[in-house]
Amino acid sequence: MMTLKILAVVSEIYPLVKTGGLADVAGALPGALAPEDVAVTTLVPGYPAVLAALKKPEVVHTFAGLFGRDARLLKAHAAGLDLLVLDAPHLFDRPGNPYVDAGGKDWLDNPLRFAALSRAAAEIGQGLVPKLKPDVIHAHDWQTGLTAAYLRYSDRPAVPTVMTVHNLAFQGQYGRDLLPALGLPAHAYAIDGVEYYGTIGFLKAGLQLSDRITTVSPTYASEIRTPEGGMGLDGLLRSRGNAVSGILNGIDTGVWNPADDPRIAAPFDLARLAGRAANKKALQQKLGLDVDPNALIFGVVSRLSWQKGLDLLLERLPALLGAGGQLALLGSGEPGLANGFAAATTLHRGRVGMLNGYDEELAHLIQAGSDVILVPSRFEPCGLTQLCALRYGALPLVSRVGGLADTVIDANEVALAAGVGTGIQFNPVSGDALEGAILRTAALWRDRPSWKKLQKNAMKTDVSWTRPAAAYARLYRDLAAAS
Repeated sequence: MMTLKILAVVSEIYPLVKTGGLADVAGALPGALAPEDVAVTTLVPGYPAVLAALKKPEVVHTFAGLFGRDARLLKAHAAGLDLLVLDAPHLFDRPGNPYVDAGGKDWLDNPLRFAALSRAAAEIGQGLVPKLKPDVIHAHDWQTGLTAAYLRYSDRPAVPTVMTVHNLAFQGQYGRDLLPALGLPAHAYAIDGVEYYGTIGFLKAGLQLSDRITTVSPTYASEIRTPEGGMGLDGLLRSRGNAVSGILNGIDTGVWNPADDPRIAAPFDLARLAGRAANKKALQQKLGLDVDPNALIFGVVSRLSWQKGLDLLLERLPALLGAGGQLALLGSGEPGLANGFAAATTLHRGRVGMLNGYDEELAHLIQAGSDVILVPSRFEPCGLTQLCALRYGALPLVSRVGGLADTVIDANEVALAAGVGTGIQFNPVSGDALEGAILRTAALWRDRPSWKKLQKNAMKTDVSWTRPAAAYARLYRDLAAAS
């Protein structure tokens, strides 16, 4: 079988720069595709953290006047990844978060920054550097949505494109007056082009003009084609018909492996489950929780947002504590939620612990030391937290939406009798339903034989990239064969 060459285009990639699950996917998928005879090179912006990780990068092209100034295309290898880096200091040489300034506001030139990334991807696809010409371009999220537009409105041969939506809520909408600055022709501003409700829609352009669209779970692929879940794009997605599909995410089981995880207090696996006790104690000590091996710890690793349903958790926190639970929370986001949970740590000292921010080491410890991982999202394209929870034997308590519905088997009576449950689901996404699920979880905790069975089922679940990578490889090969 001939090796297929893929150019992945992303705005962040683990472990070089990460704000969310997109980076995890971008960092893990290339390695998972290698056994499928698929070679991935990833194009990323030249943020300071990315450039600092490069060793002896090779300049393979210089762009003259790329949205204001010259830029370089660097070829490099870092963190086990084959990279192309768009070194454009006027666009990307900024500290901190790649999308927002120190005050949390979007950089005003974000449309030009990510248009530059998309234009570079399109030109690489058209043979800018002949040896690097890919068979397929795989673009991710709104920041790369114009890749397909630059290909479509060019007079040069195109390359097949895949657009993956990690979260439809983030769409990249900007004023129509930017069209000339973006280097797109006037006729691109049309309903079958980049126009979107009177604006230029970066994600809309990618969904309209790419050859295939994927999202990160089968259920989410169905949800986004409904008025309730489509966020204004459901009509377009329905019109694309069979071009839209859902491929479930996996996790990097080398990074997330409780048997040899250097970030946790004690290693464990199915044969050494007793090792979880040391992690539970370490987590309680880390977050100032009462050290009690019998307490039922509910862990949360999440953005603090309405989407994630954390307002429902804050509202029903008395029920969780009343059921004998403790809460271990890691996250940041909406000030109202952050302040509410911070107040709870004072009001319920020893029962609620929180770190406002993100800490990779604590994220691993919460998975290893919690008994339950709570993900009460109102919508969730895939979710990686619950996949890590399965791997670490922390039962996921999740809403029945998107990828959460696809990855967790509810421990209802039938599932318990059949011995197949792996967690707890609830629906609808409401305070009452969440409270009912918390109480059901507490009852299961008291039935230790059933709990241990569920825990072992969870840890046996295949959450790797093996099956998803095979699905992506089939998709790429179908596109390459048809081009």
